[in-house]
Amino acid sequence: MELGLIGLGKMGGNMRERIRQAGHTVVGYDRNPELADVGSLKELVESLSAPRAVWVMVPAGAPTQSTVDELGDLLSPGDLVIDGGNSRWTDDKKHAEQLAFKGIGFIDAGVSGGVWGLQNGYALMVGGKAEDVAKAQPIFDALKPEGDYGFVHAGSAGAGHFAKMVHNGIEYAMMQAYAEGWELLEAVPEVTDVHEVFRSWKEGTVIRSWLLDLAVNALDDDEHLEALRGYADDSGEGRWTVEAAIDHAVPLPAITASLFARFSSRQEDSPAMKMIAALRNQFGGHAVTDATGHTAKEHKSPGA
Repeated sequence: MELGLIGLGKMGGNMRERIRQAGHTVVGYDRNPELADVGSLKELVESLSAPRAVWVMVPAGAPTQSTVDELGDLLSPGDLVIDGGNSRWTDDKKHAEQLAFKGIGFIDAGVSGGVWGLQNGYALMVGGKAEDVAKAQPIFDALKPEGDYGFVHAGSAGAGHFAKMVHNGIEYAMMQAYAEGWELLEAVPEVTDVHEVFRSWKEGTVIRSWLLDLAVNALDDDEHLEALRGYADDSGEGRWTVEAAIDHAVPLPAITASLFARFSSRQEDSPAMKMIAALRNQFGGHAVTDATGHTAKEHKSPGA
């Protein structure tokens, strides 16, 4: 299968490589010419055989909207646009209607896997019409982890990004729980090796998870996280999750509290937020702020 891929950053670049490793042709475009295979969106579209499929991996909001607008003018009826960025699910409905007016299909794809996706595969939650999903299935199969899980057609347009939004809200709460437990263990003089306590939980416990493994990786690098400032940003999806809960009268006390905890990290140096910052860096390559207030080196995935 041929695929156009727009946005070759930390995730997009690795996705291009994983799809190529599965035997498909990927033509990539990025504003950074050192990363791009072609010099413009027009050149990307012209290099693909009809019916075309183009995957968009750019920031949510205006960048995605402008890309969809331009693709709507360049593509033809029967072509397909996949938005794999972190767009708000309400924007997906607008984009689906906008492109459908021109006979162009649309899929929203929530993508999880961070900087480890090239090696481990990406979990995919997609929304859109079944016939459009079927057209892109070879690409989804190339990106997903091996085995029976890691891909779901969640529903109609917007369902993929809504599912990914809720996924990220759960992630916020899980990270906060690990971080608070780590801070309490560090505060008790009787516990002399918090690092190894966390490591011991990796097998046989009900709280074992990939996030716990990543917490241990972070503590391997910096046992007391002394090099980090207790500051953690939020991507926006935690806020959208809480807003959706309010709209539907669904109580989300743990997820809401974890979002507000991140806001508190911007007011003081929170020990728990050091762990949140370390975990975001481990799984997503998000930049961290060191103890002096400077942006530290981003985490890179193996083989990236």
